[in-house]
Formats: sequence, structure tokens, C-alpha cells
Amino acid sequence: MARCFSLTASRNWFYRYTYAQSGLRSVSTDIGGGTVMHCWVPKTHRAYKATLLLLHGFGANAMWQWSGLLRPLASRFNLYIPDLLFFGDSYTSLPDRTEAFQARCVMRLLEARGVPGRLTLVGLSYGGFVGYSAAAQFPERVERLVLCSAGVCLEETDLKEGLFPVADLDEAAGILLPQTPEKLRMLVRLSFVKPAATMPSCFLRDFIHVMCTEYINEKRELLQAIIRDRKLSELPKITQPTLIIWGDQDQIFPLELAHRLKSHLRENAQLVVIRNAGHAANLEKAKEFYRHLKAFLIDSLPQPSPTLNQNKAE
Repeated sequence: MARCFSLTASRNWFYRYTYAQSGLRSVSTDIGGGTVMHCWVPKTHRAYKATLLLLHGFGANAMWQWSGLLRPLASRFNLYIPDLLFFGDSYTSLPDRTEAFQARCVMRLLEARGVPGRLTLVGLSYGGFVGYSAAAQFPERVERLVLCSAGVCLEETDLKEGLFPVADLDEAAGILLPQTPEKLRMLVRLSFVKPAATMPSCFLRDFIHVMCTEYINEKRELLQAIIRDRKLSELPKITQPTLIIWGDQDQIFPLELAHRLKSHLRENAQLVVIRNAGHAANLEKAKEFYRHLKAFLIDSLPQPSPTLNQNKAE
């Protein structure tokens, strides 16, 4: 019987083409301990460019979440865009599900790929949890940090006290790891201020089938690990310059968590609030999101000189 057309699979192909056209290639690296990390890496690492590490959140794999920023960032940075464990083609046989373990695996991946020097890290949502941990564990490698809608300052008690639209972990997992069109619609409506008016069930089922059914139990454990017994008093204070970007109508991680994080980091952090944006501010307000990112990542850096350094590629 002929195989049905999959819009999601076609989109995957398009993203792979886009990443390749942006000077990246797909590699999988065995970093030991039964752990394999997939990552998009530069076809050529150029010494005159700074290194930028992009960490995705829950949902689709890294390709889907960073595609809109590829062209402007690839021209200025050596981009490294991994799939975190249990997303895309990354996995481990080890039982650790903490963001600290994810962070160590990402840094081991960079070491295995021979990525030199210090880097800037941008983390979306769950990727921000991993990025914050990487900054705390590896201050000698992580020079600057951008945290986008990343509720690292949440506490487990926030669930019971009504800060979130869900009351417990099971309810949160049901939405963040949708297995039905109804749950996926709910997630989209919680993530966008102005979600798509029409979301046909056939397309949603296709997306769930292709992107959301693999490693479902492991992803539940990842979610549990970032919430269970979490206390702000136990969150380390990082010292790297940090940009915090948040949508003012974020329902996944409410804006209160952004202000908590700013207070926690004090003078090391600056907070930018994007108006009329939800949790997916990078998609909903893409131009404004990039403008803030550019001001922090690019405008503050000296201009690269490829004509002087083009022979120094590593």
C-alpha cells in the first residue's frame, strides 16, 4: 500500500536542506557511556568567528526551533546546534535525567568535536535550564548566556500555589508531551498569544506521530527532574553576563519567573520583556526577538576580519 504523504516529514527534509545551505552538517558523536549526541556543526570551523551554542526546548527537535535564526547567525558565528538527549537522534543508556547531566553531555560533545576556546550559549525554555547548568559547571567555557523563557527559578511549590495553568507534574506532562490533537492544540494555545485559528487534526496527528512519540517516557523523566524538589535557594548564582528574554504573556513559565531570575543574578543580568508574546516569543515575535539577540550577541563584539583570518580555519 502506498505510503501517505507526511507534511511533517517534508518539513523535516526542508529544514535539513536549509541547515546544509547555511554551512552546517549533521553529525552524530559517541561520547561514551552509551551516549550518542546528534549535532549540527559548521562544515568548517573558522577561527575568526566566535562560537555560538544553541540549545532547544521541549517540542520538536533542534532543527525546527532554530531554523529562523540560521542565516543571520551563521554569517557571524561558528554554530553548534545539538539535539538534547531523547530529542532527535540523541540518546543515552544511562539513567541520569537531570539538566546537569544534559549540560555535561553537551560539553563532552564539544570537546569530542574539538571545539576550541570560550563560547556564548543561547537556551530556549528547557534548553535554558541546560544552558544555565552548563554556565554554572563550566564557567571557563561559557563566556556569555542568553536565557529565553527559561523558568530556572521555579520551585516545586509553585505548582501547588497556582503559578502555572497546571496543578501537578502529570498534568504538565500531558500538555508539554502531547499525544493527541486536543493536547497539542492546548500546548499551542498556551505558547502563543495569537495561535493559528485553524489546526486540522490530520496535521496535528501527523506531527505527533513523527515528532512526539519517540522516547516519551524518558522525556517525562526529564520534565520530572527539573521540577521535583526544586528550590530557588539551591540554584547556584552564575557570574557570566546574561540576557533574559521573555514574553509578557507567557503561560508556560509566567513572567514572574523572569523577574525572579533577574533578582537572583542581580547586576550580571539584563531583562528584556517582549510585549504581546507568549512562551514562543522567538517564533511569535521573531524580528523583535532577533533584534534583542543581535544587540547582545553581535553589536557588542568587534567586527570579524575574514580577509585577514580566512587561512586560520581549524
